Amino acid sequence: MKIHILGCGSATPSLKHMPSCQVVEHNTHLYMIDCGEGAQLGMRKAGLKFSRLCCIFISHLHGDHVLGLPGLLSTLALHDFNGTVHVYMQQKGIDVIKACLDTFSHEPQYTLVFHPIGIEQTVIYEDDALTVETFPMPHTTPAVGFIFREKQKPRPLRGDMLEYYNVPIRERAAIKEGADFVDADGKVIPNKWLTTDPAPARSYAYASDTMKSQAVTRAVSGVDTLFHEATYADDKASVARDRGHSTARQAGQCAAAANVGKLVIGHFSKQYAADESVLLNQAREEFANTTLAREGLTFDA
Repeated sequence: MKIHILGCGSATPSLKHMPSCQVVEHNTHLYMIDCGEGAQLGMRKAGLKFSRLCCIFISHLHGDHVLGLPGLLSTLALHDFNGTVHVYMQQKGIDVIKACLDTFSHEPQYTLVFHPIGIEQTVIYEDDALTVETFPMPHTTPAVGFIFREKQKPRPLRGDMLEYYNVPIRERAAIKEGADFVDADGKVIPNKWLTTDPAPARSYAYASDTMKSQAVTRAVSGVDTLFHEATYADDKASVARDRGHSTARQAGQCAAAANVGKLVIGHFSKQYAADESVLLNQAREEFANTTLAREGLTFDA
């Protein structure tokens, strides 16, 4: 599971940052989180193919998180893309996006499926390898965060041991899922002799935009990697509260209380464009394993 940061600024685009957009790359699929202006250009710069995009998740209906979506969906209609794209967002936003596409977009050659979401904590997407769940975030408009969780991977088979015990091909799928093998003489061959431990399942949480919240901390508890907004420094704590945002220190406090593996902070106010180290330092005072987001940054969950 790789995370690509395409935009990590706040409401106003600057020469340094674009509005919010990320892509989670898992196996052959791309899952976009939020779609601010510049999302298409960000995908091209990151070398991410439009044809691999399968889902788009919109956290809330503020422009810096959604205004890139009509353009992106319109661009897909201009390409020889004939797959399916699923868009998960609040119904009010779906209505607006549909109206935009009806007015400005060419007839799409691909299948576009909209899924209305609420603001409760629930699983909204699931396939054979991954789930995506929402959790509510306190902001100035209804908003949700997202948690991507890998499912437990099958156990890798040991070819040498399969050959040694003459394990038939028909038995191997069950062994990958943890079954023992019983040979022709009735001898039980333990699964641990035939397989190795799989790589651990990973998890990634996205929390932007949100005020400091114990509910958010509980929701993201134990994830491997947390992206948490850090719009302001300590001296703007009251501004953050009034605007439904968090400070960098509060992001670090959330990560520490939630016992996450690592923290990536973003959604920076443009006033820190010249020097974002103050945000990094204040977050690290609460949680040492903290990294600044930036456009073009790619990291493992």
